[in-house]
Amino acid sequence: MAKALDTIDRRILKALVANGRLSNAELAKEVGLSASPCWQRVKRMEDEGIIAGYTTLLDHRALGVGETVMVEVQLEHHDARSLEVLTEAMAKIPEVLEIYLMAGDFDFFLKIAVSGTQGVEEFLREKLFRVPGLRHSKSNFSLRCVKQVAAYVPD
Repeated sequence: MAKALDTIDRRILKALVANGRLSNAELAKEVGLSASPCWQRVKRMEDEGIIAGYTTLLDHRALGVGETVMVEVQLEHHDARSLEVLTEAMAKIPEVLEIYLMAGDFDFFLKIAVSGTQGVEEFLREKLFRVPGLRHSKSNFSLRCVKQVAAYVPD
């Protein structure tokens, strides 16, 4: 069973969310610990799965895929196999950034990064619409990202 997070653990998590490139020494200084206990806490949170991994946020606009599109997907059937087929197909597509299984008016919510309306059309026609069992999709274009965080650390 995972150990309950204390104030220092939460400060470590918040510091890492703000800057995942902090060295252990920098992190320890920021949260008021010496290096060894800081490293032990980080290691424990990694082992317990609280820290699931480390990544780099990219500027998609600078990479030529600056349009973020949210795609709502409805399936014909709601059996386990249909859900699995769509999930596996979308997970293999690099421009699909996030996949959510939903409750409500649609079955899946996809977040994709593409290059303009042509990129959206190609994604829909060449990738999404080829998945068997798809009933309907609806695309919503993001005008601008107003907030982007990698994670939320509750107090």
